[in-house]
Parts: sequence; structure tokens; C-alpha cells
Amino acid sequence: MKAIKMYEAGDKMINLIRDNYNILQSLSAFGIPLGFGDKTVEETCASNHVDTTTFLAVVNFTINGATATDVESLSAATLLHYLEACHRYYLDYQLPFVRRQLAESINTSDEVERLILKLYDDYAREIRRHMHYEERMLFPYVERLMQGEASTNYSIELFSKQHADADKSLKELKNLIIKYLPADSNNSNKLTSALYLIYNNEQWLTNHQEVEDSIFVPVITRMEQNLKQERLSSAISAFANVEAENSAEAISDREKDVIRSVVQGMSNKEIAEHLCISVNTVITHRRNIARKLQIHSSAGLTIYAIVNGLVSLELLEK
Repeated sequence: MKAIKMYEAGDKMINLIRDNYNILQSLSAFGIPLGFGDKTVEETCASNHVDTTTFLAVVNFTINGATATDVESLSAATLLHYLEACHRYYLDYQLPFVRRQLAESINTSDEVERLILKLYDDYAREIRRHMHYEERMLFPYVERLMQGEASTNYSIELFSKQHADADKSLKELKNLIIKYLPADSNNSNKLTSALYLIYNNEQWLTNHQEVEDSIFVPVITRMEQNLKQERLSSAISAFANVEAENSAEAISDREKDVIRSVVQGMSNKEIAEHLCISVNTVITHRRNIARKLQIHSSAGLTIYAIVNGLVSLELLEK
């Protein structure tokens, strides 16, 4: 039965462990050693450079199945470190440890029992393949994403589609041992111990996959969305700046003279006389100005002239 308490930053870490000893491995994966005394969760996390909100999200999800409502507040770096450490624990310690326990509890001269051991080895290879894929593809992708680098050939959605259950072989192995593997009295305790470890492995792997699917994937999805939005905003801003620069550069000195004359209220004839050019030339200049600036009114030209320093308000008020 799941606990109903939702743990908070002010709770003492020792109480959390007393209530839920099965999260001891999670502490190690977060890089939190034992010996934290009566420190709170927040104090313990801070002293070990672990994001408290992310730690509590994983713990409360593991214990109560509670998913974080605000993924923006979670640390992708902390989650990535946690998952990498979980891989090392399972691949480097747990898999070989259970294999040794199982090998010691069966009779390798018996064909059925040898097949049981082979099934475990097949399972171990599949788990290694699955986790090595994540280490080769997913984790480096997330690291690049945290540095603001987008990928064109990989995404968290692609990972999710390929993230199939990796514990089916373990369930089959457990059932075969229970149903078909007789053990003599000398090996009964060893076999029971190995079977207990297999049950623990099954639960651990389920929790690990659920943390990936329910916490890690949403966090990375939001990172992807934020990066896309930032890049889109930057692109729009850059485009607007380029357009503004191009527009300003496209206006010639003579066209600026025409703009100054227009905003001072001169007619085409008066502008022609003032600039010593023909009326037709004035009309051509005004047509080109309207095309370049996409401004077709005297009021619009006045605003443009003031903003770009072609005229002063004092001059217009005279």
C-alpha cells in the first residue's frame, strides 16, 4: 500500500528514510551519502548540490505516484545525473550480483536449471542494450539541449516511441523459477534469496522506467518547446532588425531631404523649388520612399522622420 504523505523540503531526511527504506538507492543515485544527521531534506540536498524540488519530485512519485505539476521548476541536469547513476548501479552492481546469487542456487548439471540461468543472461543483455542506447543517444542529446543546441534528427518524442518495456524477460524468469525449478534443501534458502532479489529488480526497473516516462520526458519536452520558442523569437527579432536596417540604408540622402520637406508641409512644387529638382523627380522620390518604407501618409512619414532623427519636434512646431 502506498504511503499517503507527500514529503516536503522541511521534513527531516531521516524520517523520510525511516518511512520508506526502499528509496535508499535513490539517495545514492542523487549523490547523497548517509550521515546527514537531523538535517532537513532541503539542507541535505543543498549540502550535496542537489536540486531539492527535483529530488522531492522523484521521491514523491516513487512513493506515492504523484507527478510534478510544474515541470518548469525541475532541473534537467539533476534528473540526468540521477538516471546516469541509476544505470551504473543496475548495470555494474545489481545485474552481476543477482546473477551470482542465482548461479549459486541452481544445479548447472541440470538442463532446465541451465536454461533458467541462460534466460537471466538473455535478460541482462537486453537490459544492457536498452540502457546503453539511452547513454549513447538520449543522454548526450539532453546535454546538448541544456547547452541550447537543437537537434534535427533526434527528439524526446522519438525516444518515447522506442521506450518499450524492458522487464518482460524478468517477469518470465521469476514465474519459471516459481513453477518449474525444484531445489534441494541445501539450495532452498539461496534460491529464495535470489528470487527475492529478482522481485526487487522487477520493482526497481518499473520505478526507473516510470520516472523516465512521467518526469524526465515531460521536462525534456518542455525544454525542447522553450528552445524552439526562443529560437523563433530570436529569428523574428533578427529579421525585424535586418528589415529595419535595410530600410534605413535604402533611403538615400536626397530621399531624406524629400521626407524632411514633406513633414514640414511642403507641396511637390515647393519641394522641387526648394531642392532645385523637377516636380516629376519629386514624385518619383516620394513613390520610391513609400515603396521602401511601406509608409504612404504624411503622418506616417512624420513619425518615421522623428524616430530616425531626420527632423526635430521643435522644427515641426514652428
